[in-house]
Amino acid sequence: MTGHFEPLPDGGAAVPLDEVEISILRSLAVQLIELVGPGEEGTDNESDDLLASVFNDGPSEPPADPVLARLFPDAYGGPDLVPDDDVRAAAAEFRRFTENDLRSRKREDALALIRALDTLSPSGGEAVLRLKPGECRQWLGALNDLRLAIGTRLEVTDEEDGGELLRLPDSDPRKPMVMAYLWLGGLQETLVESLTG
Repeated sequence: MTGHFEPLPDGGAAVPLDEVEISILRSLAVQLIELVGPGEEGTDNESDDLLASVFNDGPSEPPADPVLARLFPDAYGGPDLVPDDDVRAAAAEFRRFTENDLRSRKREDALALIRALDTLSPSGGEAVLRLKPGECRQWLGALNDLRLAIGTRLEVTDEEDGGELLRLPDSDPRKPMVMAYLWLGGLQETLVESLTG
């Protein structure tokens, strides 16, 4: 896995991807969407959808799944860090009004990644993905969410853990996820560099 993003003159970025890389990225994004959960059922009228979304309360408790808890963290440090009842109540209220929108954005980012990948037709095993600036922002969000999810499952707590995990023997069942985690980090880093350089 060697794809690195390069800047494009229009402010976007491009990356060569082979068939295996496309398949891995697509599969991870689909799994992320499944983890985040389905969207809200909409109505036929967009103004009704907007009005309903304003008054549609989300959950007030943090998710039990550690990955979802990492993707949707508690505001104000969380109940484990701040045992104050008022802070816990404020965090619950914040989650109630923000988590549905955050879930929606994470789904949209992952869908943008899938849609972009679905436009590719690798000839000779490789294709070049060209992203517009807006698509780059969605890709950054999706890549970040994928790394958070994998890192949480691998129990990565800081950057040194990633290096330690790299030294795992090939027979360790976590090794493929470690390689994906590190590769996604490289994609994310080069995409940021492409946009800021």
